[in-house]
Amino acid sequence: MIIELSKEPSLLSQFITELRDVHVQNDSMRFRRNLERIGEIFAYEISKKMDWKKTEVKTPLGVSAAYALDQQPVLATILRAGLPLHQGILNYFDKGENAFISAYRKHHKDHSFEIKLEYFASPDLNGKIVILSDPMLASGHSILAACQEILQNGKPKHIHIAAVIGSEAGVSYVRKNLPDNVTIWLGAIDPELNAQAYIVPGLGDAGDLAYGVKK
Repeated sequence: MIIELSKEPSLLSQFITELRDVHVQNDSMRFRRNLERIGEIFAYEISKKMDWKKTEVKTPLGVSAAYALDQQPVLATILRAGLPLHQGILNYFDKGENAFISAYRKHHKDHSFEIKLEYFASPDLNGKIVILSDPMLASGHSILAACQEILQNGKPKHIHIAAVIGSEAGVSYVRKNLPDNVTIWLGAIDPELNAQAYIVPGLGDAGDLAYGVKK
């Protein structure tokens, strides 16, 4: 299932607009904060698809019917660009466990690249709800590699992928190569990938904009 949240204008649309704006991008703190805000929106929307249980809570004046999450999710992200988005999701699922994946593009002389994973740290994933976040779903190879690593280390009940911007080609690629128990959440879907597999119009390199240009 693919869910695009910006089909109707909302605060999410404003935050994505600022992320894309070359003038606003000069402020890395604001860029990180907008990613964090979008993470909070993703967390709220994803929570509507999760299982809840009825409970009761005692107030100073009586007892009220209430709801509580049936199970806390495992929050996973791809380093380094995913950290602000992950933090926003963690702000709302503040009792969730966390997983971290290090992935990068290894470029070749012919300008092609492959995704390399160097680090995976995770709690038990069996039977859990996993929320995997990464700002950009470009070619889809990083997200797919991260999901495959998750599936090799456990059997989650469901995986939610949260990306701010995805390309049409990348979203299609991921959907075709992942099982049915995966939902892809997107802030926006852009039409193109350029020769370097960056999303067009996209927003540029999210990791560099959040934390500074890498060597």
